[in-house]
Amino acid sequence: MARKLVRVLNNWPSGGENLNRGPASAGNDAALLDSYSTAVAGAAEKASPSVVNIRVFHSRQAGAERPAGGGSGFLFTPDGFILTNSHVVHGASKTVVTLMDGRRFEAELIGSDPDTDLAVVRIGAAGLTAAQLGDSRSLRVGQIAIAIGSPYGFEYTVTAGVVSALGRTLRSVSGRLIDNVIQTDAALNPGNSGGPLVNSRGEVIGVNTATILPAQGLCFAIGVNTAEYIAGRLIKDGRIRRGYIGLAGQNIVLPRRLIRFHQLGIEAALLVVSVEPGSPAEKAGLREQDMIVAWGERKVTGIEDLQRVLSETQPDTPVTATVIRGSEKHALEIVPADRPSRR
Repeated sequence: MARKLVRVLNNWPSGGENLNRGPASAGNDAALLDSYSTAVAGAAEKASPSVVNIRVFHSRQAGAERPAGGGSGFLFTPDGFILTNSHVVHGASKTVVTLMDGRRFEAELIGSDPDTDLAVVRIGAAGLTAAQLGDSRSLRVGQIAIAIGSPYGFEYTVTAGVVSALGRTLRSVSGRLIDNVIQTDAALNPGNSGGPLVNSRGEVIGVNTATILPAQGLCFAIGVNTAEYIAGRLIKDGRIRRGYIGLAGQNIVLPRRLIRFHQLGIEAALLVVSVEPGSPAEKAGLREQDMIVAWGERKVTGIEDLQRVLSETQPDTPVTATVIRGSEKHALEIVPADRPSRR
């Protein structure tokens, strides 16, 4: 018994770590909180000089301009190009940008894309600080996310949280789906729209765009990779060209016999409800009650799939659509047209 007791005492943790666990744990927690605060403060200090407040005005019939709200944005080039949300600057007769140092400039609308809720405006100014862009593909759920903007006009407000989920889909004001959206619980309010979502290094990882009310902690940002691509095309062309074929459809479940007979590998498709006269769909021979199951090499299981592939299809590029008509499978070559832009 004595030998057993000696062995137990010899193996007892030294330094009283179990006896003093409370104070040591509290010290560690304080150190962690200090590190978190330092990370958030450092990221905000790095990113804030590129953040701008945006005020928009609409013309009245008498020629006067009335305030019509606003939002946020951020400089992504040192020569004055600013990213924001399309809905922030939509319909504005005048857009006024205020920098962090208090300078104000009237901005020129370079281009707007309601389908992704992104827009680019530009100011003519010197001494500008551009944000450093990160990589939204490298994000991980749980990492720090910091939103900077002007909610309710309170300029350069910082809120912090985490990346709650990745790969979300959000419907834009135009009705189209925005893919690969970032979900965060960093608090967003009216006026945050268009501002940057940054990581702990102060790199922009997203463009804040929406909240779901009355829920709390359900906020969304468009990934910076998407935003950078759209911004480049807006600077080049002023708008985004997307394929248009001219049909209305609805989601349906495919009959089992068709799935097995044609070895489709999917259980749902897009049923063509109507075809616009003179449209690319009509010219290609698409008819009402046709079921679209593929666009090129990609499966189509409903309206959302067709919207995605059309967003990636340049006008005037022939594509083979696979349709089921009755019980037969057909391959129809469709040449999408240039869809009218919405600015």
